[in-house]
Amino acid sequence: MNNFTKADSASLYGFVHLGHQTYLAQGAILRSVPEGIAIGHNSAVLENCVLMGHPELKTAVGRKVVFGHRTLIIGATVGDLCEIGNGCVLMPGSTLGSCCILGEGTLIPEGMVVPEHSVVVGRPGRIIRSLTEEDQAMISRMRGGDISLSERADQIVQLVLTEGKPMGKVYSYKNKSPQIADTTFLFDSSEITGDVIIGEHCVIGAGVKIIGDSHGPVRIGNHVQILENTVLHLLPDNQLILEDHVIIGPGCMIHGCEIGECTVVEPGSIVCDSSKVGKHSIVKAGTLVKQRATFPDYSILEGFPAKQNDTLTRSPEKPKWTFNFNDLRTLQ
Repeated sequence: MNNFTKADSASLYGFVHLGHQTYLAQGAILRSVPEGIAIGHNSAVLENCVLMGHPELKTAVGRKVVFGHRTLIIGATVGDLCEIGNGCVLMPGSTLGSCCILGEGTLIPEGMVVPEHSVVVGRPGRIIRSLTEEDQAMISRMRGGDISLSERADQIVQLVLTEGKPMGKVYSYKNKSPQIADTTFLFDSSEITGDVIIGEHCVIGAGVKIIGDSHGPVRIGNHVQILENTVLHLLPDNQLILEDHVIIGPGCMIHGCEIGECTVVEPGSIVCDSSKVGKHSIVKAGTLVKQRATFPDYSILEGFPAKQNDTLTRSPEKPKWTFNFNDLRTLQ
């Protein structure tokens, strides 16, 4: 018998270790291939969060941890009794000690180690102080005054996408219907509307929304990955173009722009209307590419708003948090 709570719209893919009384809220997505995520007892994953892990990129969460809305955790370690603000991003290899507080929108970059009892804010995150008595009281209050930590055994939860299960939802809009190649993989909670064309061998992840209504066309090339809880949309008299081999990380907002082939947009980024990102580029996690900004090929973009802080000499490598065909076979 399951002793965790999962909202109907929460999605769990693969094998996940869940502690006693774990809570998965509406729109939360856990992708664990094959056993890349472990969540401790009495932890809460709130609305539209994404947690990802696999054997080379494990996500380990302690006990009585609370993740705020739209938090993205990719191959990170989080200690007990942490309070993670809304919209935070923890990148691969980052570590939070126990009893840490992250302010809303904080980004913990790859490999950063945060000592226990730290308060962290900013993009990238910086430690502003150790916990005060007031901070400790807040952590206790948010847990009903009980910060004790049990040692109960966890459970392994598995969800496998079975053959024949409906995959994605496709909607027409004003006589325009999406055109999607047969070789493209749509996760069940993805939704695609209107004037959208998607090429061969693409992956449209769980919770992704691609909206090509009366405002203009959305054109997606071949071998493109658009990952969990990302939204694609555009304004009137505009277009949205993703060229071949583009990768869009989880939790992104891609709006009426053009992104060149083989470019990687890391988790939690925003690319705004009428902007252009060149081929073979990287948009670093949590970056904002503002309206009408244009960047050349082989750019490394970072910041809020984005600036080109370096130039690549070759196409970026495929991140470990993307899918490969073995991953998809595991989930089928």
